[in-house]
Amino acid sequence: MAVLAIDTSAAVAVALVSDDGRRLAARSVDERRRHAEQLAPMIAEVLADAGCTRADLTAVVAGTGPAPFTGLRVGLVTARTLALALGVPVLGVASLDAVAVQAVADLGLTPDDEVLVATDARRREVYWARYRVIAHEGPHGVPVVETVAGPDVGKAAAVAAVHGTPPVGGRLAVVGEGAALYPDALTADEDAPTLPDAAVLARVALQRRDAGLELPTEPLYLRRPDVHEPTRAVPATAGGA
Repeated sequence: MAVLAIDTSAAVAVALVSDDGRRLAARSVDERRRHAEQLAPMIAEVLADAGCTRADLTAVVAGTGPAPFTGLRVGLVTARTLALALGVPVLGVASLDAVAVQAVADLGLTPDDEVLVATDARRREVYWARYRVIAHEGPHGVPVVETVAGPDVGKAAAVAAVHGTPPVGGRLAVVGEGAALYPDALTADEDAPTLPDAAVLARVALQRRDAGLELPTEPLYLRRPDVHEPTRAVPATAGGA
């Protein structure tokens, strides 16, 4: 049996893991505007790569962002629809959480260290959150982190000014695509992860599910859509100039 994970918060990433978190297959493409066209074929390819069918799925995991409206919506709607059709649960995990967990594993972080994740929010801003490392290796072999600030959106320089100081007695790792985009404000750690790994997303979901935590799939947009309904025009009064 297998768990399918989907993230469209930045690139399009799809992974299939076993019920104990072992990676079975994964694909990703750095596509920022054609999420809908890319996602369905990638799901089919990942299932084929692993020799599985949709009937083998026991859960579907979705990255909940934060991210711009359109791309994130594609992944969430796909995950919810697929889970509903198969009669399996859909589990939501913040995409920033997956990057933080990956950073703990990749950079060898330990308790008392912290992670500042910054991803691209466009408009010369970043989506960000700061995490404290609770365990380098928790259940399922997955690092455990807790959020200490965020998620939010803002200018990289403003985020660095408020959240760029290491914790007392620990290290601050700065990771994510946003840090790479704005090196004048945020200094990314060498070899730090930049984008969410869908397999890590699935492992975090399994760990939290087994711990009895709620895993809602409400999207983290953090800013209003670019398109708004026009305001109603005020009718002119009779005899007005």
